[in-house]
Amino acid sequence: MRRVVGPILLALCALSACRSESSPARVIVLGLDGMDPQTVDLLMSEGKMPNFATLRQQGAYGRLQSSKPLLSPVIWTTIATGKTPEQHRIGHFVAVNEKTGEQLPVTSQMRKAKALWDILSDAGRTVDVVGWWATWPAETVRGTIVSDHTCYHFLFADGATGSPDSTGLVSPPAQQAALAPMIRRPGDLTAADVAPFVRVSAEELARPFDFNDDLSHFKWALATAETYHSIGLHLWQTDRPDALMVYIEATDSTAHLFGHLFRSQGLAGELAAQQARFGGTVEAIYQFADRVVGEFMQAMDDHTTLVVLSDHGFELGLLPDDPSKLRDMRRVSEQYHRLEGILYLYGYRVKPHSRIEQPTLLDIVPTLLTLNGVSPARDMPGRVLAEALTVPPASRVVASYESGPQVAEAPSHDAAVDPAILERLRSLGYLDAQSPKGDRNLAAVHFQSGRYAEAVKAYQDLVQQNPDDGALRASLAGALGAMGRYAEAMEQLTVAIKLEPLNPEPYHNRGVIFEKQGNREAAVREYETALRYSPQYEPSREALVRLTGSATGTEVLTDPEKLAAAIAERAGQAARRGDYQTAMKELDEAERIAPRFARVHQYRSNVAFLMGDRDAAIKALKKALEIEPDNALFRTNLQRLEQAAR
Repeated sequence: MRRVVGPILLALCALSACRSESSPARVIVLGLDGMDPQTVDLLMSEGKMPNFATLRQQGAYGRLQSSKPLLSPVIWTTIATGKTPEQHRIGHFVAVNEKTGEQLPVTSQMRKAKALWDILSDAGRTVDVVGWWATWPAETVRGTIVSDHTCYHFLFADGATGSPDSTGLVSPPAQQAALAPMIRRPGDLTAADVAPFVRVSAEELARPFDFNDDLSHFKWALATAETYHSIGLHLWQTDRPDALMVYIEATDSTAHLFGHLFRSQGLAGELAAQQARFGGTVEAIYQFADRVVGEFMQAMDDHTTLVVLSDHGFELGLLPDDPSKLRDMRRVSEQYHRLEGILYLYGYRVKPHSRIEQPTLLDIVPTLLTLNGVSPARDMPGRVLAEALTVPPASRVVASYESGPQVAEAPSHDAAVDPAILERLRSLGYLDAQSPKGDRNLAAVHFQSGRYAEAVKAYQDLVQQNPDDGALRASLAGALGAMGRYAEAMEQLTVAIKLEPLNPEPYHNRGVIFEKQGNREAAVREYETALRYSPQYEPSREALVRLTGSATGTEVLTDPEKLAAAIAERAGQAARRGDYQTAMKELDEAERIAPRFARVHQYRSNVAFLMGDRDAAIKALKKALEIEPDNALFRTNLQRLEQAAR
C-alpha cells in the first residue's frame, strides 16, 4: 500500500499546481472602464454587488488616483506600462492612416514603452491579454494577445465588423480560429440577453445595426463585454498563464449613453421616455460587472491574486445644461469623468481588510511585477503598494526594461510583431499612423506637469501645422504666460479670439495675465466674458469668486432683473428635466417682470429650439441680440439657426 500512496499524492499535487508559500502569484487583472467608486459603494450598500462586497471585506481596497487627460487609451496604457503619457506616447483615441486619411484607433506601434506583457514575457513568465487598449497589431508574447480590434471597435465607421483587415488581430495567429466561436456580435444578442438591461420592443431589437442609434451602441458594448469576459475565462482555464489581463469597456460606454438617467427624479417629455427604456441600464451593467468579478473569483486557485480596477470614475445622474445633446445619448466626453477610480486586490499575498493609501496609475505595474516575482525597474516612477501585500517589495535590481536611453525615443516594438503582419499593415498605411489629437494632449501633459518650455515647444509645432486652430493658440498662450512671456501670449490670444470667439479659454488666459500684472479690473472683465460664453467654465468661475467673492463677478442687476434671473434659472432646471411647457411658463413670467433682460430671451430661444420651434427660437434670439448687440454667442447661434432654416 505504501508503494501506491506516494505516487498518488504526487500526482494530485501536480494536478493542483502545488506551489510553495514563497512562489510567485498567478495574477488576474480585470479592468472595468469608467467604473465609479461612489456608485459601487452605493450599490454594495444596497446588497446589489455581493462579489465586490467580498473583495472589500476580505481584500485590500483604495480609490485609484487617475490623471488627466481622462481618456481611456491614455490611462490604460499608463496602467499597462507604469510610464507617463509623454513617455509611452499614447495621447488620444484616434490615429490617422497617413495613406488614406482615415481614422483608426491608436495602435501598439505608437507605444514607445514596454508594457507589462512584454516585461513578463522577457522574464520567462506566461501572459494572456484580452481587449486591452492599443494592443493592435498584437505583439508576440509568451502567451496570447487578443487585441482591441478582435471584436468591433467604436472608432470604426460601422462599429460592428471589427478591423478593416483581419491581420494582426490575435497573437499567435493560430489562436484566432480557436477563439472565433466565442465572439458575439450585436446581432447575436437575443431579447433574453438584453432584457436585464433595457425595456424595448421586439421591433426595436430587430432593427439593423446602426452605431448612431443608442440601442445599437449599447448592444455593441454588451456583446463586446461578454466576448472578452468569455475569452478571458477560457484562456485562464486552458492556457493557465502566470498573468491574465482582461479589459471590459461596457461600464464606461453605458454610463456615457445613459448615465444622465441614473436615479434622476422628475424627468418629463423625451427624457422621461428615455428613462422608461434605459433608466435602469447603468445599474444593470454594474451588476453585470459584479457577476464577471464573481466568475473570475470562482476560477482562482490558492495561488491567484485578483486585481480589479477602473481608470477613472463617472459622474452619474447629471443632466447637462443643453438637453438637446441628449438626443444623441453618446456623451463621449471626459467632462463626465471623475479623477478617482476603483482598485481592489484579493487573494494570494494580499493582506485582508487592508486599505491602500492613495494608489496611482503608475503604481499598478510595480505591484503586479512584485506579485509575479519580477523586479520593478528603477526608472518606473510608481511604488509597490506594500501596505496591501504580504510579500515585501523586491530590490529594484533592474535599471530599465526599455531598449533606449530615453523612453520617448525608444524604437517601436516591430520586433514583437510577426514580420509578415508588419509588411501587410505597412502596405495599408497603418504603421505610419500619427495621432494629432494625441500630440495635443501630450503637450497639455507637459503643461500640467510644470514643464512649460516643453509645452511651448510642443504647442508651437502644433500651431505651425494648424495655424487656424484657435484652441491651440490659446493653449500656447497659456504656456507662454506661465513662462512670463506675456507680450507673446497676448498676441496669440488676440488671434485665438478672432478665430474662435466663443472659446472661453483665451478670455480666461487674458484674465490670468492681467491678474499677474496687477490689473484686477481688466482680469475680472475677461473672466466675466469667458463665463458669458460658457457659464460652466470652472476656471473663470473660481477666479471670479477669488477676486470678487461672487461667481457672477461685478455684474449689476436691477431688482426686477434679479427676480427674472431667478425665475429663468428655474426655467432652465425644468428644461434640463425635459419639462419644456413649465419652462416656457416660467419664462413668460420672467419676461413680464424684466422685458429688456437678455438672459430671459436667450433661455426662451434655447427652450423653443428643444421643442422644435425654430422660428420662435430665432425670434427670441433676435430680441436678445437687440439688447446685447456685441454678444458673440447670440450672434453665432442666430447665424446657425438661420442657416439651418434655409
